[in-house]
Amino acid sequence: MRWLALLPWAALTAHTAVNALLLRRPGPAAASSERIAVLLPVRDEAERVGACLESLLAQRGTPDLTIYVLDDGSTDGTAEVVRSLAGDLAGDKVRLLTGAPLPDGWLGKPHACQQLADAVADAGVLSFVDADVVLEPEAIAAAVAELRRAGVGLLSPYPKITGAGRLVQPLLQWSWLTFLPLRAMERSPRPSLAAAGGQWLVVDAEAYRRAGGHAAVRTEILEDIALARAVKRTGGRIALADGSRLATCRMYDSWAELTAGYTKSLWASFGSRSGAGAVVVILLFLYAFPPLATVVLTSAGASSWAAIALATYLLGVTGRVVAARATGGRAWPDALAHPLSIVLFARLVARSFRLRARGGLTWRGRPV
Repeated sequence: MRWLALLPWAALTAHTAVNALLLRRPGPAAASSERIAVLLPVRDEAERVGACLESLLAQRGTPDLTIYVLDDGSTDGTAEVVRSLAGDLAGDKVRLLTGAPLPDGWLGKPHACQQLADAVADAGVLSFVDADVVLEPEAIAAAVAELRRAGVGLLSPYPKITGAGRLVQPLLQWSWLTFLPLRAMERSPRPSLAAAGGQWLVVDAEAYRRAGGHAAVRTEILEDIALARAVKRTGGRIALADGSRLATCRMYDSWAELTAGYTKSLWASFGSRSGAGAVVVILLFLYAFPPLATVVLTSAGASSWAAIALATYLLGVTGRVVAARATGGRAWPDALAHPLSIVLFARLVARSFRLRARGGLTWRGRPV
C-alpha cells in the first residue's frame, strides 16, 4: 500500500507524456497567400537584431510579408544595424519606425508592440518576434498554417532556448507540459487557463483587435500571457506549439542577465505572494525533497521508504526528460539536476518579490 504514495508523481509524469504527444508541431506548409506583418520591437539590440532580421528576410512561402521594426529609444546603434541590413528593401519589405516616448500608464514592450500593430493597415496575420529569436526559412509560413489549421486566434510556438541557464530555462516548457492540460486549454473559454511565450507569437489580426491589442495589457509585465487571456476573454481561442524546429531564442548570455530577467517578472506569475509561496512549497516538496529524503531514509535504515523516495525523484527526472525531448531541449545530464533547478527557481521567486517590495525592479533602464 505504501507504494500508492507514488501516485501524485506518477500522474504528473504521465500528464507530461500525454501533453508531449498532443503538443502541436507546425510542419512544412504550402506558400501562404495571406498578407502577413512581422512586428519586431527593439531596444538596444545592436548585437542581436542582425541575425534576427536576416532570418526574417530569408523567409520562404510568404510572398506578401512585410517586416516592421520599431526602434524604442535605442542608444547603441540598433537603428543603424537595421538600416544597413534592410538596404534597398527599406520602406518596402522592411519598415523602420521610431518609437514615441513612453506615456504614463504603459510598460515599454506593450507600448512598442501597440505602435507596431497600429502601423499595419491590412495584414490578416500579425507575427510578433523578439530580437533574440532566429527563425528557420519556413518558420512563418508553417506557423501561420498551424494557426489556421488549429482554428485559433493566437498561436504561441515556443522556440528552442539557448544560452545561459541550462538548469532554469527549461522549467518554462516543463511547467506547462506537466501542469497545464493543453487540449482543455484550447477548448476552454476560461481566460485563467492560458499560457504563451512572448518571444514569438502569431495572432489573427481581427482577434488581436477584438481583444484590444496590447493597449488592453499595457500595464502587464507578462504581456504575452495577458494578451492570450484577452483573446480568450473576447471569444477567441489560443494554442501552444513546439517551435523548436522552427526557431531558436538566445534569451540570456550570462547568469546575471538571467537573474535580472527572471527577477523583473516572476512576482507577476502567481497572482499573489501567498499564491507564489504555495506553488514554491509544492514544487520543492514534489521535486527537491525526494533526493534528500532518499539519503536520510537510507541512513535511518528505512529501506522501503527510501526506495519510494528514490522512485519519486526518478519520476521527476523522467518528466524533465520527456519535456526536453518534446521541445528540443537538452535532456542529459541536465534532467538529473531537476531538484537543483527547482531550488534555483525558488530563490529567483523570492528575490523577485523582495525587490518588488523595495521598488527596485528595472528592465532596460526603465522601472517595472
